[in-house]
Amino acid sequence: MDKKIICLGIESSCDETSAAVVDSERNILSHVIYSQIPEHQKYGGVVPELAARAHILVLDDVIRRALADAGAGISDLDVIAATAGPGLIGGVLVGWMGAVGIAQSTGKPLVAVNHLEGHALVPRLKNGGTDAAVEFPYLLLLASGGHTQILLVNGVGKYEMIGQTLDDSAGEAFDKVAKMLGLGYPGGPVVEKRAAGGDAARFGFPRPLCDKPGCDFSFSGIKTAARTLLEKEKATNDQRPMTNDFVNDFCASFQAAVVDCILNRVGNAMRDPRVIAAAPRMIVVAGGVAKNAAIRGGIERLAAEHGMEYGAPPLNLCTDNGAMIAWAGIENYLAGRVVAGPVAPRPRWPLTEL
Repeated sequence: MDKKIICLGIESSCDETSAAVVDSERNILSHVIYSQIPEHQKYGGVVPELAARAHILVLDDVIRRALADAGAGISDLDVIAATAGPGLIGGVLVGWMGAVGIAQSTGKPLVAVNHLEGHALVPRLKNGGTDAAVEFPYLLLLASGGHTQILLVNGVGKYEMIGQTLDDSAGEAFDKVAKMLGLGYPGGPVVEKRAAGGDAARFGFPRPLCDKPGCDFSFSGIKTAARTLLEKEKATNDQRPMTNDFVNDFCASFQAAVVDCILNRVGNAMRDPRVIAAAPRMIVVAGGVAKNAAIRGGIERLAAEHGMEYGAPPLNLCTDNGAMIAWAGIENYLAGRVVAGPVAPRPRWPLTEL
């Protein structure tokens, strides 16, 4: 590649409005995120209508700040990229139409990025604190608030599903259990924090599918078990408030069950004939749930046991962000995957349909 490519990436699929400027040499020139968490905490989760309205109010300013922080003008950009799905369709539409307006008014090429591909490719932008590039093919655990999947990443737009959740995602299970305990939103970070001071052996949560072959996940049974245990606790203690020790032990036991399920399914994936045939050198974990230290550590140990390398983006690139969209835009642009006509944003858009 003779010329360095500079891309503006826009992300608005859920409750973060983000824009970033990234170049093809893997430099993040700017990165701005407006988080809506304070707006949604009182409701215990994301309210789609409020999220879309917030994106409308802040998107222009977020983009202007990203360009200013990068010391770049629109004329310095080579490509515009934005999330076109999957996600909350109101928010997706806000970011996508913003990108379309910029592209049409400037004549810049436009890339419609699958949000999940942003997560899948961001380890190639930044792999932890190292400068080592993640090379294709690699095995990917993508764990987020909406998805839990194991994929073979064979190239840009080339994904093979090895396993996926049959019901809830791991992130949803964390959020629902946090809500049951009155710990607030988002649930994953606070459950992890409370689990650090708890006894993971106190409560016997189920490990769905761990005694069965295959690579698919199921987290609804763990969530149901949590509700049943909590109802029993309240009935036994005459509705008195839960003690700190109870909450800590509950979180530790719940997290241990989720981690065991993930490691069991990923271990099966490493022995899957499709994975063996592809011979990936590295396993990568990405997505918002990949911030969880127990999951990251477990996957790293599993990789070592199977003679594989381990990779993960830095923590600030695990949750939804514009930098991953800008990088996916660059990768797709270099592969010739640019918008040639009207694009309808999609609330659902499997990676295997790229």
